[in-house]
Amino acid sequence: QVKLVESGGGLVQAGDSLRLSCAGSGGTFSNYVIAWIRQAPGKEREFVSSITWSGATSYYADSVKGRFTTSRDNSKNMVYLQMSSLKPEDTAKYYCAADVSLTKTVLWYDYWGQGTQVTVSS
Repeated sequence: QVKLVESGGGLVQAGDSLRLSCAGSGGTFSNYVIAWIRQAPGKEREFVSSITWSGATSYYADSVKGRFTTSRDNSKNMVYLQMSSLKPEDTAKYYCAADVSLTKTVLWYDYWGQGTQVTVSS
């Protein structure tokens, strides 16, 4: 089974950019679809983006489309979330999660990292 560790969160101002990283270990990384999922205080976890096994295709929530880009490097067991034009409503804890299947259903992801906090000030 795969273990995931996120990094790169922080406090930024509205309009800034930030790149999150997700490092995988303990499994065959390319066997997994990797998703970015976020949770704001008092809200349910929300699908942000996912990237297919080879990295050929990425999917995005409407709220981040055009601002966020997901990429992966299977040779390094890494997935990245490049976030630009950040808004205060992007403030949340961001998790990367893995599953062997392609899904936008948050609860179906089997493996999760511990999360990294992103705070966007206005």
